[in-house]
Amino acid sequence: MILVDEPLWPGRGCLWSHLVSDVSFDELHAFAEMLGAPRKAFDRDHYDIPEFRFRPALWLGATLLPSRDLASRLRTAGLRRPKHLSPKRVLPARP
Repeated sequence: MILVDEPLWPGRGCLWSHLVSDVSFDELHAFAEMLGAPRKAFDRDHYDIPEFRFRPALWLGATLLPSRDLASRLRTAGLRRPKHLSPKRVLPARP
């Protein structure tokens, strides 16, 4: 099932939501593609989506849940990827 929280997280001049799946990352990526969310918006186990994609996500069938419930559903599904366990991003060397 695709889940989304309300756009409450400020950044870059707008509010953001989290989009997750409690089934699989394949389901999440397919839904995000239908929503028009770029792959670079994927962060470990969720997509960060701007507030203008929130209502379309609901229209496409995402279920609205509080943020704490999203994290709980990810953990229960075994899909939670905490930051400290994620591979480190390697930044390119400066010239």
